[in-house]
Amino acid sequence: MDAGSFSSCISSEKARPASRHPLRAVGSRPCMPSLLSSSKDFSSRQSGGDRFIPDRSAMDFDLAYYLLTERRTEKENAAAASPSKGTYRRLLYENLLNNRTRILAFKSKPQAPAEGILQEAHSNASSHLARLAKPRRYIPQSPERTLDAPDLVDDYYLNLLDWGSSNVLSIALGNAVYLWDASDGSTSELVTVDEDVGPVTSVSWAPDGRHIAVGLNSSDIQLWDSSSSNLLRTLRGVHGSRVGSLAWNNNILTTGGMDGKIVNNDVRVRSHIVQTYRGHQQEVCGLKWSGSGQQLASGGNDNLLHIWDLSMASSNPSPGQNQWLHRLEDHMAAVKALAWCPFQSNLLASGGGGGDGCIKFWNTRTGVRLNSVDTGSQVCSLLWNKNERELLSSHGSTHNQLILWKYPSMVKIAELTGHTSQVLFMAQSPDGCIVASLAGDEMLRFWNVFGTLEAPKPAAKTASTGPFSSFNHIR
Repeated sequence: MDAGSFSSCISSEKARPASRHPLRAVGSRPCMPSLLSSSKDFSSRQSGGDRFIPDRSAMDFDLAYYLLTERRTEKENAAAASPSKGTYRRLLYENLLNNRTRILAFKSKPQAPAEGILQEAHSNASSHLARLAKPRRYIPQSPERTLDAPDLVDDYYLNLLDWGSSNVLSIALGNAVYLWDASDGSTSELVTVDEDVGPVTSVSWAPDGRHIAVGLNSSDIQLWDSSSSNLLRTLRGVHGSRVGSLAWNNNILTTGGMDGKIVNNDVRVRSHIVQTYRGHQQEVCGLKWSGSGQQLASGGNDNLLHIWDLSMASSNPSPGQNQWLHRLEDHMAAVKALAWCPFQSNLLASGGGGGDGCIKFWNTRTGVRLNSVDTGSQVCSLLWNKNERELLSSHGSTHNQLILWKYPSMVKIAELTGHTSQVLFMAQSPDGCIVASLAGDEMLRFWNVFGTLEAPKPAAKTASTGPFSSFNHIR
């Protein structure tokens, strides 16, 4: 079991100041330093001479050999040499060699280069390299914005934060679900459920960014239309206890409960239960569909990670039937953090709880573990960068930080600190640049960790591919 028990951590039981409002800004936005990088000035460089080939006919090779080996011979005989021998050797050198010190001889002095040619060449080369070299991205160490999140249920096994495709953030605080519009910073309350069915234990946006699923402690699942704030339907009888994890796959809403069951619900039909996955013995706390929608990853409090294939699902499984594609038992604590790689199919990252603290990478086609990195602390959430080969992880004690890793080397790029309690949840903006983190300290912070989107390049003009594309004109 990981830190954050449900029964003792409902924040609504805490005494709070009356002036505390959900999702109100805390502090001011910090000043960001300039992102402009200084460039080196090559104009101060002096233009050097060009190569000049020595004239072999004008060289004395015996003398050249002597000059090359002279220093080594002197070092070898230095101990046995007397002052008189040293004086004799110097006089002999001056009279016989006439102070000749050059090894290479030239017929004439090389011509001086044309004025400005080398300087222009250096300038052109430097500008070309500057265009090719990608500048290192600046990662701010302070959050872009901080919002207050009172009454947050401090429970590791729940999923109380999600960012929809319409750029609206949903956050569950106690018995209420709030919506924060990232485009204008406005906040609205979607629903406050009754005490006998609450608190809210999970939220998840549908792919359309308009409809949202809300899991409850009573085992019910509600479907809401966020644009009209209307309750569309309530799914009952799916689970026997609280619903802590939700995941959408087009019109299929997959739910995971404390009863260990995973259920596919088709929200378009009356008999919504279409498949049930059985494999976990304890609460299902992590659910993620792959980008293709063919594979489902599930993590549980039983330290198990399952990979399910949609084609293997059955509406009426026979007793003892193994429906999972892979059953992975390498983690030593609860598996909640799951993230499918956006740039490599069949690559899954998973994170273990406090007794494990490892990020593991899997080939979900073969079930082979590709790598394992010990982070030294509880892994609460994982997010891939959509634009770079990077992975972001959030952690519990002792540092309660966010760590940005370079993949596949898993070298730390940056550590973001500021939370004073375990960073339970993370959500990524639709453009993939901003990350919201929600922690047990009841603070919601926004980090510009994945950079900004590059301006799209204009589409190249394509030649006509018609039957007469090879002719410029008709005679």
